[in-house]
Amino acid sequence: MILNKNDLRIWAKSKRKELDMTEISVVLAKKLVQTDKYKNAKNIMLFYPLKDEVNLLSLLNDETKTFYLPRIKGDELECCIYSKGDKLCESCFHTQEPICPACNKKNIDLIIVPALACDTDGYRLGYGGGFYDRFLSDFRGVKICCIPKELMVKTVYSETHDIKMDLIIS
Repeated sequence: MILNKNDLRIWAKSKRKELDMTEISVVLAKKLVQTDKYKNAKNIMLFYPLKDEVNLLSLLNDETKTFYLPRIKGDELECCIYSKGDKLCESCFHTQEPICPACNKKNIDLIIVPALACDTDGYRLGYGGGFYDRFLSDFRGVKICCIPKELMVKTVYSETHDIKMDLIIS
């Protein structure tokens, strides 16, 4: 039985390995681009996926949008403009991140936020570092998670510092 965030993280990571994330990513990207929230956004922050995460990098082919990727600086996230093919480097968490100068997050209309699991109340379970919750604490744009339906749960044991998503696509 899952009773806390740590147990849920272990379960979600294990469950994710059972899924065909390539196929799921294609389906979720199609669903995302059909939403008004995506259609109305001009500046979108994605994330560079880890091996078992949803991969939405196909969105970079949409030449009507400007895309951004996050970069870790100390305990904070920065956003950097990114175009398909721009040089990336490996972060301390083994994710790929841009090497260009940081931008102001106020330019961003929509952020696609990674998650291990999401709940029916609109909260996401991250990896536990709080990077996105801090980054999103004063963000006024749209926040979306795209996640396999198999990783939707009743609760992610949200806390007061956790940021609710505007939309969860599964």
